[in-house]
Amino acid sequence: AIKRRHRLPVTLDKGPSGVRASPSLHTSHEYVTSVAGSSHAYIPKMSAMSASAAAPIAARNASKLTQRRNTASAKTLIAAAPRRAVAVNATVSAAATAESTKPHLDINTKIFEKELVDVAGEGEYIVRGGRHLFAKLPEALTGIKTVGVIGWGSQAPAQGQNFRDSLAEAGMDTKVVVGLRPDSASMGEARKCGFTEEAGTLGETFDVIAKSDLVLLLISDGAQAKLYPRILAAMKPGSTLGLSHGFLLGVMNSDGTTFRPDINVVLVAPKGMGPSVRRLYEQGKEVGGSGINASFAVHQDATGNATDIALGWSVALGSPFTFATTLEMEYRSDIFGERGILLGGVHGIVESLYRRYVKEGMSKEDAFKNTVECITGPITKIISTQGIKAVYEQVVDKKTFMTAYSASYKPCKDILYECYEEVQSTNEIRSVVMANERFAQFPMGKIDGTEMWKVGEEVRAKRVESEIPFNAFTAGVYCACMMAQIDTLREKGHSYSEVCNESVIEAVDSLNPYMHARGVAFMVDNCSYTARLGSRKWAPRFDYVLDQQAYCAVDNGSGIDAELETKFLTNPAHIAVANCCALRPSVDISVKFGVGYARDEFTGGDKTIGTIKK
Repeated sequence: AIKRRHRLPVTLDKGPSGVRASPSLHTSHEYVTSVAGSSHAYIPKMSAMSASAAAPIAARNASKLTQRRNTASAKTLIAAAPRRAVAVNATVSAAATAESTKPHLDINTKIFEKELVDVAGEGEYIVRGGRHLFAKLPEALTGIKTVGVIGWGSQAPAQGQNFRDSLAEAGMDTKVVVGLRPDSASMGEARKCGFTEEAGTLGETFDVIAKSDLVLLLISDGAQAKLYPRILAAMKPGSTLGLSHGFLLGVMNSDGTTFRPDINVVLVAPKGMGPSVRRLYEQGKEVGGSGINASFAVHQDATGNATDIALGWSVALGSPFTFATTLEMEYRSDIFGERGILLGGVHGIVESLYRRYVKEGMSKEDAFKNTVECITGPITKIISTQGIKAVYEQVVDKKTFMTAYSASYKPCKDILYECYEEVQSTNEIRSVVMANERFAQFPMGKIDGTEMWKVGEEVRAKRVESEIPFNAFTAGVYCACMMAQIDTLREKGHSYSEVCNESVIEAVDSLNPYMHARGVAFMVDNCSYTARLGSRKWAPRFDYVLDQQAYCAVDNGSGIDAELETKFLTNPAHIAVANCCALRPSVDISVKFGVGYARDEFTGGDKTIGTIKK
């Protein structure tokens, strides 16, 4: 079992909001949260900046962020005037907080309660989940008689089963129907999960699409790129297209096409792989707060109730809280994030460090323990419960940590900036589409066949959790890459909720536990094809740049970069991460295997590429 805790922004003094609503908002459902009292009362085990230190830094960042958003993201984000920053331990009234941290994105719900939370000096709206809200699903999903779950990849088994179970608990007769190709190898697995032709809950893809009021399009991104004209044509007027990834918008933007105007287009994107979404939903039946956070967006509202349909979907999946984004910002952060620290970055880090440690004289077993085990064990647990800065605070050899951090930050950020701009320009999206078209000739290869991962099998078999080393150099490299990703997303205009989820929460609470259980392939290949392709493409880039630049700099006596050290220790992102750590119930999560859960046999196209050993 791996300890997992869930992230919610710091929320205190909940009460009716003083926010002035636009005519379309329903203020009876609007609440505001203020940050009050001492920071130490709400950020346990972490030191935070004082009000005097935090305020000017937050103010500068708020001003810069506003300028970036107004210029770079005008199409997708609502521009706002510069806001007065609120220090993390300043005492302010609810009305003052609402005025000074006005969110860029609203949540126009008529049914669920939205809260205005302060995240490191920026206001964001969220909607909390919980099984008690299942009673609101009939109203939120008014007119939805059939939910079509199209596909059976990483997300579909989890979302299909969670949605079905939640609707049943709400006493609804709405059907959840899985749509697959008649010759799909996944038919048998769907039947084992309770979706059958006899019950009318398993059918042919386009037949299910044509009959569904809500279509959850969960096929691979490559298949979406190829089939979307036919999928859109098959949908009923007034129905809702549900996406769990903004990838399709990127494809359509690249193709110069748009969605049909007579349908809703919404997004609910769980911040974790499908097996985690299902496993934590099940645990939520016994432990309140279990689940995977989700972002949501309404790209097109043809019926006037698209927001509540999307929020109902998110609640039904078991999301502890849901935050607002746009389709464009979601696909940028998501595709980018999985190529960065979530998958590709961490893979490149451990491969490069393993070789370095072995070369320095470590045994192969100790090298694996000081790289993979160190990251998926103590580092992951510290970040999950206390934040990134706590890793530095708890490591004994701070000089080695900061030396590794100083050498690794800029090389990692160089790669991350390139990756983000490849995604933003849709080049990376086209790369995924073309790779899918090559699968017949060049299926995805294995990524765990080297000596390192064979050694890992032996290490895991003899693992004693309490004896996993906490290596200062490894910690410095890992935190440098994570902070470089956070800073890149912030500089590109993303909200703190999106940044924290795509750079921190998903890494330590959803993905790293899978690498801890069975290695890198088990983590990477339980994700989507887009994520798997991206990890394989970008992991070698991180490996190379760290080996050629960062480690060479250390060996040449580069030392500690005082400016980078100061920026790391005073980065407002630590407040945002700490806020997200503060109100999380603890949940013991075990990685579960089998039908509808984590897979241990994977394909690369149409061919099996390997089976994961324990």
